[in-house]
Amino acid sequence: MLPLQAVTPTALTEAVCGVPLEEARRIVGAIHRHDHLPAAVRNVRRTTLDRVRAAGTLPTLTVREVRCSRIDPFVKYSLESRDGEIVETVRIPLERHGRYSVCVSSQAGCGLGCAFCATSRLGLLRNLETWEIVEQVRVVRRGLNRVQGQRVHGIVFQGMGEPLANLDNVIESIRVACEPSGLAVDGRAITVCTAGLPAGIRRLAREVPAIRLAISIASPIPAVRGRLMPIDRAFPLEEVLDAAVEHARVTGLAPMWSFTLLNGINDSSHDARELAALALDFTRRSGSRPRISIVPFNPIDPAGPQSFVRSSHDREEAFRQVLREAGVPSHKRYSGGADILGACGQLAGEHQNLRQPGFPE
Repeated sequence: MLPLQAVTPTALTEAVCGVPLEEARRIVGAIHRHDHLPAAVRNVRRTTLDRVRAAGTLPTLTVREVRCSRIDPFVKYSLESRDGEIVETVRIPLERHGRYSVCVSSQAGCGLGCAFCATSRLGLLRNLETWEIVEQVRVVRRGLNRVQGQRVHGIVFQGMGEPLANLDNVIESIRVACEPSGLAVDGRAITVCTAGLPAGIRRLAREVPAIRLAISIASPIPAVRGRLMPIDRAFPLEEVLDAAVEHARVTGLAPMWSFTLLNGINDSSHDARELAALALDFTRRSGSRPRISIVPFNPIDPAGPQSFVRSSHDREEAFRQVLREAGVPSHKRYSGGADILGACGQLAGEHQNLRQPGFPE
């Protein structure tokens, strides 16, 4: 059966014989307005609705838990798939009142093994289907008060999993999200975050050029980055940034570089100077200055021993000052929802039998 929340009007006409494009647009719009396929849709023939109803279904994710942070307006959803996997989604408040971004998962678990991320300790369980990604946004949207003007303004693929390792389904979910009769989210408000898969970065530029790119840097020093992010051994940061240069040239969009500061590991003045050199070189080659986002480390197992420690405020400020002096601005990301294990790097933190974290020697 065709998951109806995961198709664009064009895809619906291709999947169900005899459905004209205009009627497909109205059907898709009705599904996303009402969260179900109504018995009647204005200006859609009953025979068309019958064909779609016979070919399609609207599967759901079961909401197992909704946790609201006590310290900020972040909300985390634990959702169960039909085969029992748990995925986590976070509602992020934006500066403009009533607008939210949804941090979605693209995989159950993750196979990349980044040492400072809770999700990586699960290992890869499976890729999420297109409808499972789209449904995360729909679940969050159901909890908003549309009468008061609350709405989903943006989507960030920074939840569980590596989006570029599930790129077919991620791209299809982006198309549904951007479709005016679908989720109607502006592509410029959608960001795909990656640990660094060059072929996927180039494909994003070709197929969804309005979407923004974010890259987890971790360290500008290859030996350190390889220990923090094992993917660097297969795809070194140099190759990742070459692909990002192409992405910036094709799309005209500057990437975000996400940098999680870890005390005594990647937060020295030397690290900052090396990061600044990378940023200046990237700007020279691409014509776009990367937006460097300094991310505080969030404990990934609050009840257990920690392999990493968050850099102090003074070390963080010294790091950013070195960047400023080199002509490379940065901003500090507010990483909310830490008390509900909903902040950056914490998703999947409440699962049992996690692999032990560590910084391999």
